[in-house]
Amino acid sequence: MKIVLLGYGKMNQLIAGMARAAGHEIMLTVDEHNRNSITAADLSGADVAIDFTRPEAAVANIHLALEAGVPIVVGTTGWLADLPTVKDSVAKADGALFWASNFSVGVNVFFAAAAKAAELSNRFGGYQAAVTEIHHTQKLDAPSGTGITLAERVGEQLDDYDSWELAGVKSPVPQTSIAPASAPKVGKTPIPISSVREEGVPGTHLLTLQSAVDTLELKHTAHSREGFARGALTAASWVVDKKGVFTMRDLLGI
Repeated sequence: MKIVLLGYGKMNQLIAGMARAAGHEIMLTVDEHNRNSITAADLSGADVAIDFTRPEAAVANIHLALEAGVPIVVGTTGWLADLPTVKDSVAKADGALFWASNFSVGVNVFFAAAAKAAELSNRFGGYQAAVTEIHHTQKLDAPSGTGITLAERVGEQLDDYDSWELAGVKSPVPQTSIAPASAPKVGKTPIPISSVREEGVPGTHLLTLQSAVDTLELKHTAHSREGFARGALTAASWVVDKKGVFTMRDLLGI
């Protein structure tokens, strides 16, 4: 594949090394130093673009790829309030977007397990759901996209819950708080997400289902960024020649 990297932070640097080792070509790297001079024509000939940037840059990069006719994989979080309009743009352009809050296969298996646990506990009631996410101090937005996805997947299975809320942030560095796309429906409770920032933590996510008689905890701990990068590169190969909007649920069939 010929790949355009939008952003060249730690994630895309790791993806670049993996891609070259697998025989792919990094055709173009775009970062804050050259982004203003990049046009759709510069992406001509690419098979796919991969975006790991910042929320304020991601949507513009999606439109750039759509204009160029290049499918794009987006791992940036914090921009999903714009997803409905972006989906319209993808349809109008007859393009392809693959987005995920987390590309790790293990995390997506964790999502499926969490949703099943929520479904089963919902049959009997009495369980209160909560999510905790822990990340490195270089992450500047809270809650994490993975934490939000986890809360949404669990909330789909619980009668008493809808949407989510940021319950608290513990961080030595300032965080940009992300708001839910919608408020809970009348009579529903948002799932609380607690965000923690600690030096050197790639990503840890914990679902707690607590009742008066017991507590169920499901936890995923990432040991490095490699699983995220490998998943993103797999998504890039998968989305080539496809049309539409896709997520890891489409790729993995879960």
